[in-house]
Amino acid sequence: MNNTNYCTVTIKPKRQESILRRHPWVFSGAIKSIDGKPSAGDWVCVRANKGALLGWGHYSPGTSIAIRLLTFAEDIPNDDWWKAKIIEAVNVRRQLGLLENKENNTCRLIHAEGDGLPGLIADFYSGVLVIQCHTPGMHKEIKLLCAAFSAALGDALFAVYDKSSKSLAKHGGIISEDGLVWGKLPENHHAMEHGHKFKIDWEKGQKTGFFIDQRENRNLLAHYSKGKKVLNVFSYTGGFSVYAMKAGATEVHSLDSSARALEICDENVLLNDLPTEGHKCLQEDAIAFLKEDLSEYDIIVLDPPAFAKRATARHAAVQGYKRINLRAIESMKPGSLLFTFSCSQAVDEKLFTNTIIAAAIQSNRTVRILHRLHQPADHPVSAFHPEGSYLKGLVLRVD
Repeated sequence: MNNTNYCTVTIKPKRQESILRRHPWVFSGAIKSIDGKPSAGDWVCVRANKGALLGWGHYSPGTSIAIRLLTFAEDIPNDDWWKAKIIEAVNVRRQLGLLENKENNTCRLIHAEGDGLPGLIADFYSGVLVIQCHTPGMHKEIKLLCAAFSAALGDALFAVYDKSSKSLAKHGGIISEDGLVWGKLPENHHAMEHGHKFKIDWEKGQKTGFFIDQRENRNLLAHYSKGKKVLNVFSYTGGFSVYAMKAGATEVHSLDSSARALEICDENVLLNDLPTEGHKCLQEDAIAFLKEDLSEYDIIVLDPPAFAKRATARHAAVQGYKRINLRAIESMKPGSLLFTFSCSQAVDEKLFTNTIIAAAIQSNRTVRILHRLHQPADHPVSAFHPEGSYLKGLVLRVD
């Protein structure tokens, strides 16, 4: 590619240090000048104040993160670069044993900055790849991405489904329609995770249709579930519920405000040949339900959606996490377990832990931390981009 036909962004003095440390974000406040008039999604060349080339990235005007850098090299990425990045990411998942595995054919294939591809999420569900582009620039590369995924996965890839409309709408109202962009969708499709079968609602479900990031934490819940009565709050389509039932829980209640999510939750119970009498869906408001007596349950799972999408919402999020955890801890029976999580990037692990400890202190109960939980290895965190660590959780014993 010709490197001379692109707009140049010059960084203010002393604002290039983070880029030199390979952090991929360029904030709008760090930009000194722009040579040319780049549009949303265009490639731009990023240079230091004195002219040294720092890298190449996608331009996103009108947002706090104005540029996401994809390379810190001299040359703009070409087709071979994209293929190499995708192949590298696929090989990492193969090394983790998450592909070509009879018990597991579900994983996150691309985790944005964690795989050196800021703005791209790609989740693999038994041959169907569901992608979310969070920047206009990444969405412009969708045909090239499909070709790269096909080259890396071969016959294991049946279809690529684009689900970027909501994430792109946040970038100046860019219009995008969700839908099939490559291949053919299989009929009666389900994904396998640690031997558990799940229907994936990529068309109308949250995010890409399922929360793969809780895979290992669901496995841990299974370890504790035999003979227990479990309440799965914010259950969505029942990931934790299916694991608990298959592990021998006597009864599982799945609570969510979405009727569609609970409908699929029931389908997932049937898909795994589990006894329907051992499972009950509760279409309720979680906050209101947690005010009730919870002492009948041996294990409670609190896995809410992100309470804070940005730093400005951090205080309100912390109060929300404290409130729901306090209500659960106060009402739980002695010896019961609480699996509690936050997926809010703006609330780091230390703040979340301190918030739960504050709730424990206020409850006047004896509370012990048994496990500290995180996102799994197919959601890698770049050493240069610690913000990629977003999921944190605790397993508490309440006495």
